[in-house]
Amino acid sequence: MGVKSKAAAAILVLLLFLGSLWLQGGLDYHWDSCLKGYNQGNNFPQLSNSSVADVVEGPHVSVCPGQTFQVSALLSHLLATPAYTSDVLLQPYLSSWDELVKFMEALGPMVGLISKEIETKTSIIRQLALLSKKNPEAELGPYGHSLNSVDTQSEEKNHLKGSHNTDAYHSVRSMIWVEMNRGLVDFHHQTESGCRTLLRLHRALLWLKLFLQKLAETPVAGRLRSPSELCKEAYQSTLSTYHTWIVRRAAELAFIAMPERGIFFRLVCVQNQQELSAVLNKVVVGIGEVYDRTQKAFEENGMLDLP
Repeated sequence: MGVKSKAAAAILVLLLFLGSLWLQGGLDYHWDSCLKGYNQGNNFPQLSNSSVADVVEGPHVSVCPGQTFQVSALLSHLLATPAYTSDVLLQPYLSSWDELVKFMEALGPMVGLISKEIETKTSIIRQLALLSKKNPEAELGPYGHSLNSVDTQSEEKNHLKGSHNTDAYHSVRSMIWVEMNRGLVDFHHQTESGCRTLLRLHRALLWLKLFLQKLAETPVAGRLRSPSELCKEAYQSTLSTYHTWIVRRAAELAFIAMPERGIFFRLVCVQNQQELSAVLNKVVVGIGEVYDRTQKAFEENGMLDLP
């Protein structure tokens, strides 16, 4: 085997290692099945939110023919995710991740390796939700929500009364409440909890939000920086904090394979940077609302550093 072949093989091994360890320390629990049909047809009640409403303003986002990733579908899921005053519905949240996985896979095999770990973690939450429905062993707070949540206000109760929801994994706050009461969350040791798994997705969502935000920037003067450079910068500000030295180095290798900006134009069906910025800013606002609500729920329950 020549020097170039050995180098290529070494890089591939590192990237595979990155894919398995991407979301802080690797995948700790493996599940045999990847469930994709997580109540996709359910319609959950939700309250309007001014920040989320901003997403629908501006130019219409069209369906892109002939490709798997659809930014219009991503925006639809993001708009359906915030609920009530400060909660996040898990079904559209996970559907948003499904679309983001397609986005990453469209950027090439090296970047797509990262998406495999994310898919595994969304599958863990879906599996826990399915098991919970089969064996509902814990009582929920009022109307299926957390008792220590600020979402037990009268306006929200009126919306929830009509839903008669008893699904433990209906939302972020209901999941937190149920898993805490079932003793599934341990603040000192790793456990098979949806809360811990969601925290890893939550951290990755901040990385993607910052990357897309940087990609949407239109400098007044000077060149547009490469997506590879922007992705690396976003990673260094977010996920790198939770990664070991070798994972950080592997991540930098993966970002080198990031395609040029023109690929992103085609992914969201736009012709130039101005149009790309308009579309990505919508996505960033939608992700930001979901991230902020999830962050608040974790903060209120002291879960931002679950092992």
